[in-house]
Amino acid sequence: MITVAEHLARILEVVQPLEPLQLSLQDAHSCILTEDVVAPEPLPSFDNSSMDGYAVRAADVAGAGPGSPVVLPVTGDVAAGPASPLRVQPGVCVRIMTGAMMPAGADAVVPLEWTDGGVAQVTITRAPDVGAHVRRVGEDVAAGEVVLESGSHLGAVQIGLAAAVGRSRVLVRPRPRVVVVSTGSELTDTGVPLTPGKIYDSNSIALTAAAQEAGAIAYRVGIVPDDPRQLAATLEDQLVRADLLVTSGGVSVGAYDVVKEVLSRLGTVQFDKVAMQPGMPQGFGTIGPDSTPVFGLPGNPVSALVSFEAFVRPALRTMLGATPVERPRVRAITTQALTSPPGKRSFLRVHLEVKKGAYVVTPVSGPGSHLLAGLSRANALALVPEGVEKVAVGEPVEVLVLERRGL
Repeated sequence: MITVAEHLARILEVVQPLEPLQLSLQDAHSCILTEDVVAPEPLPSFDNSSMDGYAVRAADVAGAGPGSPVVLPVTGDVAAGPASPLRVQPGVCVRIMTGAMMPAGADAVVPLEWTDGGVAQVTITRAPDVGAHVRRVGEDVAAGEVVLESGSHLGAVQIGLAAAVGRSRVLVRPRPRVVVVSTGSELTDTGVPLTPGKIYDSNSIALTAAAQEAGAIAYRVGIVPDDPRQLAATLEDQLVRADLLVTSGGVSVGAYDVVKEVLSRLGTVQFDKVAMQPGMPQGFGTIGPDSTPVFGLPGNPVSALVSFEAFVRPALRTMLGATPVERPRVRAITTQALTSPPGKRSFLRVHLEVKKGAYVVTPVSGPGSHLLAGLSRANALALVPEGVEKVAVGEPVEVLVLERRGL
């Protein structure tokens, strides 16, 4: 057997970040930026009002209060959009809308709530300071400033910032396209009544969702029976739209484990026993004219998902150009004893929480690789290393954080 670290190292030697592309902002969402985004103009590009109200000279209303209101003539309106030719002379004001350019002469805005809302003249009952409720030019971003650095992850806020400085396209590493295939003649699609000997295909659905969560664009092909010709044809057909292929099932030593047979003759795929529980049988290599990476994951649902976390997710994050490629890890204290088979790294389903300022973990399931409900209750995986067979109550263990719920 080889270790988890050895198998992952082999994968990361093969998998490379995807070549950058110019994408529209909408298509660049969730991608990694490969250029600096520079603001050509200041943001805001002009002084504007942050409130609906009245643009004034602060000195004209300095004494305004509930018992001593100031009344000013209103000489016009300034709406958001066009530049206004209006100028605020001493002793007068103009009505102004949120986002509208500040008229010359005005140095503050009186919010509508501090007035009687007058149109021809307005009664002001509270005095603003100079600059109050005014968004100053360049207050957010200066002209020439780098607003997004190369390597930034483009979430909704970052996409919005790129748009705010006038960018419509950016250079990014595109999201990897992942094709997921479940194999096995015993599988049935959900929504179809089960017949004797059949089980529902959960792997392709779960692995497709996992790939999407990792930042990929994922396509579920569905079920392919234990037929070498059909599997080979399916994989070859999918190569045109795949940056990476994931299969589940058929990688063990059974008579009908056809994935090993097919992948072994399509490219460089190698099958190994990895010293881990669950998920010992693993396949990885490349197939097709573009040397597309392909993972052959075990068929038991927990084994498939744990294998995805251990190997596929780091590969996808590498292709995306994201760092770090693995999920965060913490040290936690065990509330129950943990056991692990000799010579293997165990990925134990646990619930991670904080008690009295420290991380603690509690097992939520047995070790069976078919116990998917237990995995659904876990928000972390306790990692018991190869040389450790028992972690006693109260001892620390390294934990892979799957979700932040409850933390």
